[in-house]
Amino acid sequence: MISSTFDIELPLLLEALYRKYHYDFRGYALASLKRRLTQAMDNFGCSTLSQLQDRVLHEPSLFPVLLEFLTVQVSEMFRDPAYFRALRDKVVPLLRTYPSLKVWVAGCSAGEEVYSLAILLQEEGLLERSIIYATDINASALERAQAGIYDAARIGGFTENHRKSGARTSLSDYYTAAYGKAVFDKALKTNIVFADHSLSTDSAFSEVQLVSCRNVLIYFDRQLQDRVLGLFRESLCRKGFLGLGAKESLRFSVHSYAFSDFVPEDRIFRKEAA
Repeated sequence: MISSTFDIELPLLLEALYRKYHYDFRGYALASLKRRLTQAMDNFGCSTLSQLQDRVLHEPSLFPVLLEFLTVQVSEMFRDPAYFRALRDKVVPLLRTYPSLKVWVAGCSAGEEVYSLAILLQEEGLLERSIIYATDINASALERAQAGIYDAARIGGFTENHRKSGARTSLSDYYTAAYGKAVFDKALKTNIVFADHSLSTDSAFSEVQLVSCRNVLIYFDRQLQDRVLGLFRESLCRKGFLGLGAKESLRFSVHSYAFSDFVPEDRIFRKEAA
């Protein structure tokens, strides 16, 4: 059982991290934060959050390690294949009408979803005229995403997901396997821009036709969710598309009126024309 002292110390730690390192976790869902910080305390050998705060504030080299605990780095290529099938079958035909495309993958983690979208666009003949913005607050995750190297043991699952997404090619066409690793084709990165971006504090940076932000909002409280959805609304062009995770919804957001269901069963929405 987490003591009430933990609950007192938690906002102090989050405020300290914001002031010292300018990373804002104050709008993150408390249950998830408590779980991750408890794991971090064990890792750092701290019995209280105050001890953890003291160490992180006075030993800056520890902050990137703490960031690994505070940011979720769990994903896979073509995760929830039905989502990618819906993009392929129902969204891509409309994206073809644009002379050029911009896609924003927000909270890209180690890049699995970014490469999934790049491969899908390549299969549909759209990658050459597309720019994919891949953003995350975790610099280490962005480095892994930019490298595009994954354990070969994961490729079987990726391949099955890719097949179920309506694949037009073999996933093996896009990577080289050696020494237990799979290295994805550098050509896929030509149209990807990797960038540090915080959904908590940063602003929209480009007009895009598609935003894919899946399994990120579930870690935010309602106020931060509304801020983020406002960013997506601002970034999307007229009649642009928004893809969310399987457990995420616009239903209770102050921005819900700005979107209509497009493929509701796969959490794909479309920005209203007005």
